[in-house]
Amino acid sequence: MTFIEQLRAAELQNRSLLCVGLDPEPTRFPARLKGDANKIYDFCARIVDATADLAIAFKPQIAYFAAHRAEGQLERLMEHIRRVAPQVPIILDAKRGDIGSTAEQYAIEAFERYGADAVTLSPFMGFDSVAPYLKYEGKGAFLLCRTSNPGGADLQGQRLASVEGEPLLYEHVARLAQGPWNLNGQLGLVVGATYPAEIERVRELAPTVPLLIPGVGAQGGDAVATVRAGWRADAPIIVNSSRAICYASDGDDFADAARREAMRTRDGLEAAKG
Repeated sequence: MTFIEQLRAAELQNRSLLCVGLDPEPTRFPARLKGDANKIYDFCARIVDATADLAIAFKPQIAYFAAHRAEGQLERLMEHIRRVAPQVPIILDAKRGDIGSTAEQYAIEAFERYGADAVTLSPFMGFDSVAPYLKYEGKGAFLLCRTSNPGGADLQGQRLASVEGEPLLYEHVARLAQGPWNLNGQLGLVVGATYPAEIERVRELAPTVPLLIPGVGAQGGDAVATVRAGWRADAPIIVNSSRAICYASDGDDFADAARREAMRTRDGLEAAKG
């Protein structure tokens, strides 16, 4: 089953557009676990167990593991997700972007070491930095396009005078992902929920590629506006919420609270489809 097929199956089975982001910060763990980086797996596994039937995808952010020397815990977590939620694809949020020979090693890391179904990438070193990931049949790669952070416009919002029509950089990336770079239908785009007008523009330029949309929840993105701008019946969107779900409570009920917040967000996204 390809990544796109996995997404569609998870969307139907769980009636969901919600991606649960896993950004473990030990200083924000509940009292019994607080400050203990050795409990990263335990914390994240509880979140996964609580939300496995509510998610279209899980998205562990690799930096939150690597910063605490917890790559081994990430490997265990990936195995746990595949065991308890085999219907839910895993997007490794790594935002890699390097020359081809190095990209080959990063692709091994994402798809062979961690067993991810998709990975996030920076496209700004060109197609040869993306191509090694596309050699993995059925895997997905999400290119940064119009990101949710305020500084994204510093580059992504600049015009390319040397390209016909002088598109903004993010518009050019969207066209590449829809067209010449998307050799095997494996590419998607990252577009922030904090910019719904740009989501709509990206969807116009890339009508069939999946969109990974962070920024709902703690970053303040509007879920309804996000769905209306990006969702199409024949083009999946994956709307990520991380901190609002993972840290819905700082008490022993954190997993139950995460489930309630995930269900609230999931239901809101579904209702916005109309």
